[in-house]
Amino acid sequence: MFVLIAGGGRTGAQLASLLLAEKHKVRLIEHRTELLSRLHRELPTEAIYQGSPVDPQVLEQAGIRQADVLAATTETDANNLVLCYIAREMFKVKRIIARINNPRNAWLFNETFHVDAALNQANVLAHLILEEMSLGDMMTLLKIRRGRYSLVEEKIPVGAEAIGKAVKDLGLPEQCVIAAIIRHGDVLMPRGNFVFEEGDEVLAITDPEGAARLMELFARPEGA
Repeated sequence: MFVLIAGGGRTGAQLASLLLAEKHKVRLIEHRTELLSRLHRELPTEAIYQGSPVDPQVLEQAGIRQADVLAATTETDANNLVLCYIAREMFKVKRIIARINNPRNAWLFNETFHVDAALNQANVLAHLILEEMSLGDMMTLLKIRRGRYSLVEEKIPVGAEAIGKAVKDLGLPEQCVIAAIIRHGDVLMPRGNFVFEEGDEVLAITDPEGAARLMELFARPEGA
């Protein structure tokens, strides 16, 4: 996958490092001298393109027509919106992701400017806090499909409703799948007749409805 990153601040530089580590092709566009000197210390020279990230000619020379994804990570929301619009209208980039610097501007990052996904750090933090509070002891390990599904983990406590029950008898929603059980250090693949025991660590892929059901099944009884 070829990802073109517009903006070489900390967000853009860290994104480039992560993608390069995963063996993706990356090119980061930046024109500020003070940032370029740091970028050349942190990233391979061939991954850096010097120029203004909002200049269409620079974008084309950097290879935007071949890019699978454009990540607009400049430090101004106006520039990021312009980048998203240019990327789709002029260069037909299939996937466009943008950073929101000021949460008050989040309403602008939509289909009108061809933003496929927007990173609003304030919203991300708020959702994480609310989710951690609502899920009790259940831990979210990974978000899947733009956050619609989650990989969650929970250890079954003493007295939980699920103890002694088979997977097929739990009444789990369709979009909730028990992926694995860790028991006494061994990873077990649960089948329909698999029976839960106290202390089992359960890994599940689920939507919010399934997570709520798992919380009921694995909850520690009041007073226990």
